[in-house]
Amino acid sequence: MFALPELPYAYDALEPVMSDRTLHFHHDKHHAAYVKTTNELLQKAGASPRSLESVILEASKSGDKKLFNNAAQAWNHSFFWESMSARREQPTGELAAAIDSAFGGVSGLKKAFVEEGAGHFGSGWVWLTLEHGGGLELRSTHDADDTLMHEDMTPLLVCDLWEHAYYLDHQNDRKAFLSAWFDALPNWRFAAAQHAAAQGRGRLWRHPDPVTAESEKLVSAG
Repeated sequence: MFALPELPYAYDALEPVMSDRTLHFHHDKHHAAYVKTTNELLQKAGASPRSLESVILEASKSGDKKLFNNAAQAWNHSFFWESMSARREQPTGELAAAIDSAFGGVSGLKKAFVEEGAGHFGSGWVWLTLEHGGGLELRSTHDADDTLMHEDMTPLLVCDLWEHAYYLDHQNDRKAFLSAWFDALPNWRFAAAQHAAAQGRGRLWRHPDPVTAESEKLVSAG
């Protein structure tokens, strides 16, 4: 079954954009609930999946909406944590050149990113993607939908548009949250690695593999 991945930074590392309180609720409650429900559904079905990606794709094909929603949300949140850095960064190299080509620079990308996310109706996600055979694009998806369901793109970064991602810190001002998020939190090194991997240089990010009974025993013993 799947374990809840730990955050790659301290709970207070993303302040003031995302507070310690928000991360405790978001990671320890919301994300954990998606992982827990996914595991319960898989156990009930007697399934032993090889990856979370395969669970999402198979649930989509079979029409199992409950499993898809929980597994995809577990995946989206894990990717979201990796999309942020506690150290303010700027894109460089090939990724910076791709941003210049698609958006006229980082300021143009920010404007389009904030507009895409703020204009998205309801819950979901805003993604910076590399279109296969093309350049960079911004996409928003509803609810649990993610880029795994769209074979023509590779995700580079994502920001959560669900209210639980920002309401404690920004109330209903999603636009202000997105603007502050873009200025301070994107993990451009991660995005650059995804950009390179999509072109055959390196490996794309994958969700951590299921935890076996043997490894669970070793963790408990350690």
